[in-house]
Amino acid sequence: MPSVSAVPPSTPSSRDSVVAALRTAGCVFAEDEAELILATARTPAETAAMVERRVAGLPLEHVVGWAEFRGLRIAVAPGVFVPRRRTEFLVEQALERAPGTGAVVDLCCGSGAVGAALAAALGPVELHAADIDPVAVRCARGNIAAVGGQAHQGDLFEALPPALRGRVGILAANVPYVPSDEIGLLPQEARDHEPLVALDGGTDGLDVLRRVAAEAPRWLAPGGSVLMETSRHQAPTAVAALERHGLETRLAVSEELYAHVVTGVRP
Repeated sequence: MPSVSAVPPSTPSSRDSVVAALRTAGCVFAEDEAELILATARTPAETAAMVERRVAGLPLEHVVGWAEFRGLRIAVAPGVFVPRRRTEFLVEQALERAPGTGAVVDLCCGSGAVGAALAAALGPVELHAADIDPVAVRCARGNIAAVGGQAHQGDLFEALPPALRGRVGILAANVPYVPSDEIGLLPQEARDHEPLVALDGGTDGLDVLRRVAAEAPRWLAPGGSVLMETSRHQAPTAVAALERHGLETRLAVSEELYAHVVTGVRP
């Protein structure tokens, strides 16, 4: 992983020097990262500053200020959870369940990538995003403004307008699901530069998922779906949590993305 001690004495601006600096810092995909930095930076000085930040260990997405997600350029501010490629599978599953009507909610929204991707695929839709982190909410607000989405700050459903109760067709919740004692095993980029509240799911990693499962039926429209990402070994417990609250469940797996999504449908 990149480290501060790996900063080279030169100020890189050419492609070769940028690649060399990133490779020396331990960036596995140095060539690809160099292309993104050079395409984003407007001046040699800005290139050098971006390389220095990346070599110091910041996530590439925080360095360039955006992440690609389902073909969209999602702005990612420093300190905001970076959307993962595997979460595209959550969006795909939501689109398979998409009803003809009903509001769309991106809960635990982070940058708002899931909501933005759903709106891009569905067309005009009533979109709401919510997160407990004010930095994430500001970031999400910018990412969903173009599709008329609204971003709200608060603890899970407390953030949402009460008028949404019983009207939500898609409730996508990319909840934190890393067990507390496994946070230290995450890549350094995540541990040091992403908010703990977006990663830590409690003792078994399912504390937030259980809270969402308990409240979701009150917010879903008939036939509406709640979808949450989880891990392989947590999936059976996650399915049981949804079933406990009267939801019809489904588990979908993408071996390619190593992604597991549990879905609960209100009868």
